[in-house]
Amino acid sequence: MPERLAEMLLDLWTPLIILWITFPSCIYMAPMNQSQVLTSGSPLELSSLGEEQRILNRSKRGWVWNQMFVLEEFSGPEPILVGRLHTDLDPGSKKIKYILSGDGAGTIFQINDVTGDIHAIKRLDREEKAEYTLTAQAVDWETSKPLEPPSEFIIKVQDINDNAPEFLNGPYHATVPEMSVLGTSVTNVTATDADDPVYGNSAKLVYSILEGQPYFSIEPETAIIKTALPNMDREAKEEYLVVIQAKDMGGHSGGLSGTTTLTVTLTDVNDNPPKFAQSLYHFSVPEDVVLGTAIGRVKANDQDIGENAQSSYDIIDGDGTALFEITSDAQAQDGIIRLRKPLDFETKKSYTLKVEAANVHIDPRFSGRGPFKDTATVKIVVEDADEPPVFSSPTYLLEVHENAALNSVIGQVTARDPDITSSPIRFSIDRHTDLERQFNINADDGKITLATPLDRELSVWHNITIIATEIRNHSQISRVPVAIKVLDVNDNAPEFASEYEAFLCENGKPGQVIQTVSAMDKDDPKNGHYFLYSLLPEMVNNPNFTIRKNEDNSLSILAKHNGFNRQKQEVYLLPIIISDSGNPPLSSTSTLTIRVCGCSNDGVVQSCNVEAYVLPIGLSMGALIAILACIILLLVIVVLFVTLRRHKNEPLIIKDDEDVRENIIRYDDEGGGEEDTEAFDIATLQNPDGINGFLPRKDIKPDLQFMPRLQKRVARRSITRCCLKRKTVENHGFNELRGQDQKRK
Repeated sequence: MPERLAEMLLDLWTPLIILWITFPSCIYMAPMNQSQVLTSGSPLELSSLGEEQRILNRSKRGWVWNQMFVLEEFSGPEPILVGRLHTDLDPGSKKIKYILSGDGAGTIFQINDVTGDIHAIKRLDREEKAEYTLTAQAVDWETSKPLEPPSEFIIKVQDINDNAPEFLNGPYHATVPEMSVLGTSVTNVTATDADDPVYGNSAKLVYSILEGQPYFSIEPETAIIKTALPNMDREAKEEYLVVIQAKDMGGHSGGLSGTTTLTVTLTDVNDNPPKFAQSLYHFSVPEDVVLGTAIGRVKANDQDIGENAQSSYDIIDGDGTALFEITSDAQAQDGIIRLRKPLDFETKKSYTLKVEAANVHIDPRFSGRGPFKDTATVKIVVEDADEPPVFSSPTYLLEVHENAALNSVIGQVTARDPDITSSPIRFSIDRHTDLERQFNINADDGKITLATPLDRELSVWHNITIIATEIRNHSQISRVPVAIKVLDVNDNAPEFASEYEAFLCENGKPGQVIQTVSAMDKDDPKNGHYFLYSLLPEMVNNPNFTIRKNEDNSLSILAKHNGFNRQKQEVYLLPIIISDSGNPPLSSTSTLTIRVCGCSNDGVVQSCNVEAYVLPIGLSMGALIAILACIILLLVIVVLFVTLRRHKNEPLIIKDDEDVRENIIRYDDEGGGEEDTEAFDIATLQNPDGINGFLPRKDIKPDLQFMPRLQKRVARRSITRCCLKRKTVENHGFNELRGQDQKRK
């Protein structure tokens, strides 16, 4: 590359260099400032050097120079001469000194202070800096005083084709749908060239494809890549590699180039129908398989991918459309055949189905390629199995009256063995559903009987489970729910719906409704409740109250007169007979308590107590409570005072005049002497104070008498003498018995 560049520069600039060297004194610089040009001294005429040099006439002082250019990337054994500075004030006596300042002065550009020649001492790169602004000035050699004002000029770096095009964003990736028409745009690429786009053709790019034909083409100037073949099939080839070239100099010989790669991927479209791997499928299934169990899978293959390969499966024909169903597995893209209804080997042993697989997403552009679906045949063989008993009904509903007799038949369940062997069936009740054992069942015929009385008011429904078991194979069991509804009979009499207590105002008016009551009945007649109300026969002509039946099945109690007085009678009891409409009808008597109360003028009850009359008028309830508390406190103080005084005067030994009532036990017999051990109780003699706990004799019933208060002294003395006498007898008898025992020994 450097040798090639050097040859190009040599061919281009050799004539100019020869011309520059041949006529060095005739090269002047073009003026940067027109005002400076116009202030030059005497006119200076220069001979023309051809089209590459422009001669300017200066009439007054000022700088005179040609437009300065310097080639980039130029390098030689000597610094390259860029141009020469000259002023018309210079007579050639070497008394003028040229000074250069600005961009790159002294580092890149160097001036001969005597001749004014400017040289480039370094290799320049236009892509780094395209132009340099410098300032030139002529000063006196000895005094260094400026002879003229400084002037600016520009040195432009002239471009050469030294940069190849580059694809900054490469390598590229693009997609295009398969089966696209000819000329479908795929993508576009862009290359950049660092050379000057204005000067020459160094940055003029032309694009071409080096690899990837004949499938793709590219626009030379816009770099838009298009399909060059129609109907490219992804299933045949999915990915293509395209090599793209960008060349400068307008694509001519000698231009620099750069390349990049483009990977084009064909995206899928639904251009292929599904296809079953085989036309006939065989499956077998036991007859006792659980509903919803997968029997088998069928699969239709599709060369497309993603959603274009999704297929839905359906059963479109066959003799088992009602017993089987097919669902689509979105992950595996196959159809799952499941059991929809129970099978029976004894009824039918095989089934034939026709299944269809159809694409879900169909592209109308390719509808002409044919139907996007396929069909296959499925044969299913049913295998025999030992099945559990089958009840004649999936559920049973039985009804029984609550007064049904024990052991009466409520209903019957039936079951059979569906197998050819037809095993006998044994019935039983699941006692977890009949904890109270209210029902029994005949194990042979399935008749359900009543074991305990029923009460509809306690429980209307009873839900039990009946078990049917094959006698030959006890593992074959079936269950069925049985709902038993208890029917109502009229066995409950009506009564008040709640405990009512009526209040009657003393200032009430005749005919005024005192209370409205309603009744309730635990029974549930079909036509609803209808109650009849009446008074007791002996109270039909009640002078104080009467009753009235309301349309809502309630009863109103009315006062017959006014002038009730709670001082005369505070409470009235009104028995009411309530009868239902059952067959036979039942009735009960409920009593309504009517309390006479004092009311305000607007009928608001204020007090219902008789004591309220004796209360002082004008005293509030708080004041009455305070007075009552004071009275109680005084009574307590008096009782305490009397008690303390009594304890203070009471002696430790009970006096004869003590007010004590004693119980005397009297026997109408005489003592039996020392051998009569039943005549007295030794424990009583040892503890006279415990006479209250005296145990009477077993052979004689004592008379319990209370001694009068006037004989208390005699009674106490008698008790003392009796106790001492019996104590002496006890000791004497005990000593005699002990002496006899010693003699015997």
